[in-house]
Amino acid sequence: MSNLLSTVNQRTNLAGQNRFELLLFRLNGRQLFGINVFKVREVIQAPELSEMPGSHPCVKGIAQLRGESVIVVDLSQATTGKPITDITKAFVIVTEYNRHVQGFLVSGVDRIVNMNWEQIKPPPQGAGRGHYLTAVTELENQLVQIIDVEKVFSEIIPVEEEVSATVKERSNKLDLSKILVLIADDSTVARNQVKRALDSVNVKSALAKDGEEALQWLQNKAAEAGDDFLHQVPLLISDIEMPRMDGYTLAAAIKADPALRGIHIILHSSLSGVFNEAMVKKVGADQFIAKFHPDELLSAVNYWLEQSV
Repeated sequence: MSNLLSTVNQRTNLAGQNRFELLLFRLNGRQLFGINVFKVREVIQAPELSEMPGSHPCVKGIAQLRGESVIVVDLSQATTGKPITDITKAFVIVTEYNRHVQGFLVSGVDRIVNMNWEQIKPPPQGAGRGHYLTAVTELENQLVQIIDVEKVFSEIIPVEEEVSATVKERSNKLDLSKILVLIADDSTVARNQVKRALDSVNVKSALAKDGEEALQWLQNKAAEAGDDFLHQVPLLISDIEMPRMDGYTLAAAIKADPALRGIHIILHSSLSGVFNEAMVKKVGADQFIAKFHPDELLSAVNYWLEQSV
C-alpha cells in the first residue's frame, strides 16, 4: 500500500489548483472515510503493538517504525464507534501533522482518489457539535466522510495553548482596538485554538469555515469599509485544507483582487514541509506556520500587525 504514496511530485503539482488526493479507508463497517494524502507518511499492515500503561483508552499501543516510537490510536473507538478487535487484519495509517507523527488503526484501506476541493462540502447542518467530521463528499454514489483528525488527536494528547508573557507584552504595545483578524479553518478545534490565542492578547477575530466563506466575508467587508478596510482587517490566518476552496486558492484570489490584495496572509496548516514554503511564495501569501504553537503564531501576528497599525 505504501507504493501508492510514492509519487510526491505529482501530488504537489495538484496544490494551488484547488486539487488534492484523498486516501479512502474503512473502520468497522462499509462506510468510507477519507484523509488527505499529504497527511499520510505510509500505510502498513498493523504491526505488533506494545502496551502503554495509563494511556488514553483509544490508544492501542506503541509501534516501533523505522526506529521511531509511534502512538497508534484506534480511529473507530476515538470517533465513538466500536473498537477494532482483530488487529491481525487491520492496517495502520501513519500520519504526520501538527508537528507530530501518529498512527491510526483502521480495519481496511480502499484506494487513493484525485479530488477537487470544490467537491468537498462542509458537514450537513444539524450534525451537532459532537461529530468528528470536517467535510463530506460523494464518490460513485457513496458518501465519504472526512474525519477531523486534528480534533481526534487533540482529545487524546491535548495541545499546549498557553501564551508566554513575553509575547503578550509585545502585543500590549499595539493599539488593537479597531483591529479584526479573520480566521479561516474547517476544523472547529483549530479555529478555536487560534481564536483563544488571539483572545489572550485582546485581538478581535472573525471566523470562517472554508476558503469560499472567507473570500466572501472579505469582499463584503471591503465593500462596507472602503478605504478603511486594511486598517480594520489587516490580517488573515488561513488553513490550507478546506472544503470548496483551499487556502492556496484563497490566497491567490485575494492577491488578484485590488480591494483585498493589501491584506497580510498567514497560512497556518497541519501540513508541514519545505513544499508549503514554496507554495506560500507562489500564491502571494506572507508566511507559513505549522500548527499549533501559540507563541510562534502570535509572534507572527504581532509582526504583521506592526506593519499595519
